[in-house]
Amino acid sequence: MTDSLADLSAALLSAAKTAGADAADAIAVRDASLSIDVRNGTLEQAERSEGVEIGLRVLIGQRQACVSASDLTPRTISEMAERAVAMAREAPEDPGAGLADPSELAQDVSAEGLELADDSPEPDPARLEEMARTAEAAALEIDGVTQAQGATASWGDRDIHLAATNGFSGGYRRTGASISCVAISGQGTKMEREYHGESRTHAADLPDPAEVGRLAGERAAAMQGARRAKTGTYPVLFDERISSSLIGHLLIAINGTSIARGSSWARDLMDRQVLPEALSLTEDPHRKRIAGSRPFDAEGLATAPRTIVDRGMLRTWTLDLATARKLGLTSTANASRSPSAPPSPSLTNVTLTPGETDRAGLLAQMGTGLLITSFIGSTINPNTGDYSRGASGFWVENGQIAYPVNEITIAGHLPDMLRRIVPANDARPHLSRRVPSLLIDGITLAGD
Repeated sequence: MTDSLADLSAALLSAAKTAGADAADAIAVRDASLSIDVRNGTLEQAERSEGVEIGLRVLIGQRQACVSASDLTPRTISEMAERAVAMAREAPEDPGAGLADPSELAQDVSAEGLELADDSPEPDPARLEEMARTAEAAALEIDGVTQAQGATASWGDRDIHLAATNGFSGGYRRTGASISCVAISGQGTKMEREYHGESRTHAADLPDPAEVGRLAGERAAAMQGARRAKTGTYPVLFDERISSSLIGHLLIAINGTSIARGSSWARDLMDRQVLPEALSLTEDPHRKRIAGSRPFDAEGLATAPRTIVDRGMLRTWTLDLATARKLGLTSTANASRSPSAPPSPSLTNVTLTPGETDRAGLLAQMGTGLLITSFIGSTINPNTGDYSRGASGFWVENGQIAYPVNEITIAGHLPDMLRRIVPANDARPHLSRRVPSLLIDGITLAGD
């Protein structure tokens, strides 16, 4: 399988050189996926797709262009290269464009030690349907659940190969399996919708589908009778389900693309405090059986663990070659790309330092305030960090959940919020972003 993708990548590079490109890189991706949806105990939809997509980036000096196709014939490959070269000649110069120097390339391109691919056979559709039915049935057994919006079981297999005229050639395969369920409690205008889903690289690592459905049902039932909370300034606990979004905003702000453009609220924060002193944020692209792991990036550079925030202090941006060159820095080997676009910076697996107590401990610490379990929409100013989001969850009194709440908005200044976070120790180990529940005091809440 990999050999055929390698052959396609090599053919693209040969065509690019023949068409007049100074340099080029090529990517070939084979995808297969199967998804089964169940609703009201019956099969609602079954989808299977399989195909190969190829992409070519050519460079003429510091001008570049990308083209992609799903037709793999020699004629199409030749036409792709000719079209890309013609486009590149008309493109504006990009001071960051260019391939890696051969001395920078990864020497070990094997992903075998990362255990990203499940060698089990493709699952039978009947088995996926059974999993989805089991999850939905478990949700409907929960008192208070009036209907299930449906359940889905899916599987995917992706094989990728990257090659470039600087001598790089490497590929790897990853698989994925998932199960999810959506449950609804109440009737009419009092209906509340909740969800739970799980995914793993290896199907054998998935939890029992009944557990997925049960949790979705319990979440929906717990939201019955939701009302608006009081307007004011309170401590807010971001449940582990959604806490990674807060850290995600920081990661977006330190992305090299935003920094190079000067369009980030974090642009002046290098070597300054962005998190509490006790907390660090690290990236590890080599975690086994984790979907975000990879042996090399989309420009052929070897990936490696790194510290993004060290004891509260920001120490690095997230860079590919282009953004690193524009900033006068070195790539952090974080390039990613699709067949139709050039590389851009993207993170793999991140971990925030855990705290010393669980979520219940943080609830006790907050006393009276808001526990957020889901968000609806967002308004985040990328230049200033002003933050506003619709939310729902539970009102907390004396450290105990009192009643469900919805239709509320929280607001604050994201850089200040991040410097006040207090973490729990409940991050789920199988996630690519291991971020526990986070408590922040002094957040404005708009309700009644």
